[in-house]
Amino acid sequence: MTRFGVIAACLLTLLTGVMTFAESPLPLPDRLGVTHVAGRYHLTNDDFLNEGADQILTLGSRVIKIYLSLDPTKPPSRYYPFNTDWPNVDTLVELAQTKPYRAVFDKPFTTYILTVYRPGVSANYWVYKLTNEQKHAEKQAIYELARHLLTTYRGTGKTFVIQHWEGDWSVRAGLKDKAVDPPAERFDRMAAWLAARQAGVDQARAQVADTDVRVFCATEVNLVKIGMIDERPCVTNRVLPKVTLDLVSYSSYDTQQDPALLRRALDYIAEHAPDREPFGARNVYLGEFGLPENKVTAEKMQRVITGAIDTAMDWGCPYIVYWQVYCNEPIREPVDANDDCRGFWLIRPDGSRSIAWSILHNYLTEQTPQPR
Repeated sequence: MTRFGVIAACLLTLLTGVMTFAESPLPLPDRLGVTHVAGRYHLTNDDFLNEGADQILTLGSRVIKIYLSLDPTKPPSRYYPFNTDWPNVDTLVELAQTKPYRAVFDKPFTTYILTVYRPGVSANYWVYKLTNEQKHAEKQAIYELARHLLTTYRGTGKTFVIQHWEGDWSVRAGLKDKAVDPPAERFDRMAAWLAARQAGVDQARAQVADTDVRVFCATEVNLVKIGMIDERPCVTNRVLPKVTLDLVSYSSYDTQQDPALLRRALDYIAEHAPDREPFGARNVYLGEFGLPENKVTAEKMQRVITGAIDTAMDWGCPYIVYWQVYCNEPIREPVDANDDCRGFWLIRPDGSRSIAWSILHNYLTEQTPQPR
């Protein structure tokens, strides 16, 4: 596809869906996407970030979820290690300007969901302390990245969602027993941290009004069931009501196997998240779901994946993101064979396509009936 064709496709998506996501959902290739991060094997000599991105495009999706992180304990070389000589950079903007990221941002994706952490601090630094200076630094880093995306990709109609990894695990950072509820002040600091990130996006959008690019800010929740069923504190019921964010991502492993329970969870998240345009009351997306193919039956793969997609589509999730292209959970290393991984993949180590690939491809090419 030529660059003109990419721009035309993105602009068409923008014009048909930007203000009425709930009423007029985007075409499925612009909603149903795949994550690419930290895979433990590769199949080509291309830089690893773009190798995985090309696999998603081949699948038929135009939505990709990737990491754009300068957490000093988890540099880009950890997430995209193969065939890439990562330069030393000091800011998120400089990272976005590196050759691998520029290449992936020039590909014909319409939406990029970015897991973003600023430089100089660990991803969960706010768990222990959050000063006014740290909130300012957080806002400024996110502002600069959002402004860069809004200006650099003007004319493409692309969408960028800035989020973080599973918040309910983040708020438990450092706790010896993950079953213990975190202290209330951790939820408060998380809300303040998220407010700073949203403020950075808001500032960038206000200053760059003459663009067709959209940048949104999101949080990610994952332990929804404990709040919904057990009435225990979680990010959904302790953080979301305190901060108005563009979007909420749901990493849905705690309910994905039961469509009725998954729907209840989406409702529960939406009830606690303040509405915000252009998504309104449907500002919750399925940010992560999936199964390890080597550990479950083919029947279960089919049932769970189709159940999650159908439920998310029918509920009105603006995005539905599968985990992931190449498996990041090895059983043994180096990964040389298919049985060396648990099987969170679309493409196996031997290059063959998985059950999940076939299911998603059928949806994306409308070979499977879709709820309307």
